[in-house]
Amino acid sequence: MIIGIPKEIKNNENRVGMTPSGVAELVHHGHKVFVQHTAGHNSGFSDNDYLSAGAQILPTIEEVYQTAEMIVKVKEPIAPEYKLIRKGQLLFTYFHFASDETLTKAMIESGAVCLAYETVEKPDRSLPLLIPMSEVAGRMSIQEGARFLEKPQGGKGKLLGGVPGVKPAKVLILGGGVVGSNAALMAAGMGADVTITDINLPRLRYLSEVMPKNVKTLYSSKMNILKELDDVDLIIGSILKPGDKAPHVITREMLKKMEKGTVLVDVAIDQGGCFETSHPTTHSDPTYVVDDIVHYAVANIPGAVPFTSTSALTNATLPYALALANKGWQQACKEDATLALGLNIVEGKVVYKAIAEVFNLPYTPI
Repeated sequence: MIIGIPKEIKNNENRVGMTPSGVAELVHHGHKVFVQHTAGHNSGFSDNDYLSAGAQILPTIEEVYQTAEMIVKVKEPIAPEYKLIRKGQLLFTYFHFASDETLTKAMIESGAVCLAYETVEKPDRSLPLLIPMSEVAGRMSIQEGARFLEKPQGGKGKLLGGVPGVKPAKVLILGGGVVGSNAALMAAGMGADVTITDINLPRLRYLSEVMPKNVKTLYSSKMNILKELDDVDLIIGSILKPGDKAPHVITREMLKKMEKGTVLVDVAIDQGGCFETSHPTTHSDPTYVVDDIVHYAVANIPGAVPFTSTSALTNATLPYALALANKGWQQACKEDATLALGLNIVEGKVVYKAIAEVFNLPYTPI
């Protein structure tokens, strides 16, 4: 198969779809890989690294899309890329369709096959291609939250872990999945007073057993969350409904209960956000203020640490990319139900039910 790896053009997206090591594996299996000039530079990989791995370098994004049967990316295509996508072309990347109707309709019109990392799902409901970036995003959410708690950044001026004689900051984490648990571990390691919430009691029991002593668990109900807001300093939103829009757990009315300078980090912004007042931001302009509350809603948090993120992502996606390249998408998805769940839009038809429901579009079972 002919595989293309374009340079990401989304604002401050420094990751690349595959490392040179991953490319070498594809080449070893007899596939041709075309990488756009400088696609890996911001992740720490040079064109020579890709050439050494057996790839060919193309000067422009247009040539990559024109040449490739399968495009391997990190983030969803943005408007300048829509016209480059061909009917029947396979796109293997994060899409998060449920939060972007324009993208959804553009991909329907393109006639491409859109296989989304975020909905590839194992029988145990785990999301193998979302997990590595969720791990990065969860850990970074605390790193960024701690930064924006600083007074010059608009926060309360609190050190997350406090110091002897001064209490640590209070952190509330909404959602006990991969993002939430990684955020809790980071916050606990920095010495914060951490509460993590979820509606899954077995998950809360598990977290209670494995988390450090400065992490408390709390069943997620509106009343329980309201009680936490009076003196909370940092809230991490990490609610996920695979392939669907995130629910608004924090409403605008709830902001009135928080102290000025409280920081909200919405890791769920890719799926529409779990705070009512959230809208996507970028690494170049990451925050805004609503009712004296600092909102951080960068839609590609792991893009700030591209070497780590690209390496972790390739580790997870490579076996699936090899299956798609070796067998073609139809046969690979027939043989692997986990991979088949990644199919969202196929040649003009929406084949993932949650996306069809969000936008009231016809649903075609795969």
